[in-house]
Amino acid sequence: MAYELEHRLHDLGLVSFVLDGDNLRHKLNSDLGFSPCDRTENIRRVAEVASLMNDAGLIVFAALISPYRADREMARTIIGPSRFLEVHVCTPLHVCEGRDPKGLYDRARTGLIPQFTGISAPYETPLNPVFSIDTGRLSLEEAVTQMLDVLQLKAGAA
Repeated sequence: MAYELEHRLHDLGLVSFVLDGDNLRHKLNSDLGFSPCDRTENIRRVAEVASLMNDAGLIVFAALISPYRADREMARTIIGPSRFLEVHVCTPLHVCEGRDPKGLYDRARTGLIPQFTGISAPYETPLNPVFSIDTGRLSLEEAVTQMLDVLQLKAGAA
């Protein structure tokens, strides 16, 4: 969804970038695991990079799992409340498992992947996201269109 949103913004002449959690864990955050402390550091680093990119004029999408409310609030503080928009992708677990091309959920359920968010590790639902989206109910096109509408509303209010 983030990459499609990035493409749509590019078509509108806007410069954006996706900070993909998987890619970042192979590079910038390759020294981090999935313990609560490592997850917090992962979010802190991503927020710092996003803030720098925002300062350069880019719209940044941090497409990653951030299971703790405190970490999301830390990111909001680093990035700045006016530039941080929390989007909750609230797709049901069974839909996520059905879309899992890497078999991560099966491995987590058998204990091969410890501390897996939603299975063996907690996820704290956002209290006041700017937007919640169920990608199990909406097509990619519908989800991206709704996200663009939210971005336009927020830009108009700024």
